Amino acid sequence: MNKSKKIALIICYFGKLPWYFSYFVHSCKYNPSVDFYIITDDYTYTNPLPNNVKFIYKTLNEISLLATEKLGFEVSITNGYKLCDFKPAYGFIFSELIECYDFWGYCDIDVIFGNIRDFMTTELLENHDLISVRPDWIPGCFLLFKNDLKMNTLFLHSKDYKKVFESEKHYCFDETNFAHNAFEDGKSYLEIQTEIESMMHVVKKMEAQNYIKPFFDLYIIEGGRPGNLRWEDGKMIYKKRFEILLYHLIKFKKQYIPKRKINYIPNCFTISPTKIYHQTKSKIVINEF
Repeated sequence: MNKSKKIALIICYFGKLPWYFSYFVHSCKYNPSVDFYIITDDYTYTNPLPNNVKFIYKTLNEISLLATEKLGFEVSITNGYKLCDFKPAYGFIFSELIECYDFWGYCDIDVIFGNIRDFMTTELLENHDLISVRPDWIPGCFLLFKNDLKMNTLFLHSKDYKKVFESEKHYCFDETNFAHNAFEDGKSYLEIQTEIESMMHVVKKMEAQNYIKPFFDLYIIEGGRPGNLRWEDGKMIYKKRFEILLYHLIKFKKQYIPKRKINYIPNCFTISPTKIYHQTKSKIVINEF
């Protein structure tokens, strides 16, 4: 396992933690060389946490005050969803939290991880400033930044960052300002006109100026009704052949809710298009994804 580059992931979640959080934590446990910081106001989650998952209890008001102090202008975060716009600034706002790490990132809790280090290799981390697990745009569910001043302040290169942070409106600033389809179609950031200059625009703009070196590839499964997923001993396998970094439950969580509280998660389970099945182990053959 590659442990040469220290990685921290920051998650802000306000409100009661949902049922799938238990699967998220279980998958974090199998990535012991990555630290996960959960900033939340939910004190009701009492299941044991692995050593690499740490709760930090804050209110939205406390986050607003901290962001105001760090950014130098007043912000008022009135709902948890608005925090998505602030994700690119987490390395700046929570700088004390990540000071001993080589890379920091953000992720969502509606994901189940495979083996992160199988993808975030020493070579990849040493040669890139930003790592996206999608080939077409930077996703809010998982993104890594090199922990240095250049990358922690990359959001400042958006001409609209202050407008975004001062407003209560959600702009999808961390991704594309809702221009996902245009980027998926392969259009240049120069062609894609949006209400505000999103972080995807910033990343492509600064790449064109040779200011940063980002990496884009497809390491995740999300959306639609994929099924054919098996998680076993910390690895996520798609179609019994391809190892993936994570499964994003963005649509799955809307159509499946367990009938009873999840008290135990085994070391092997499968995910169909509509349900999670706890299973016993079997031999897996892995091909390159």
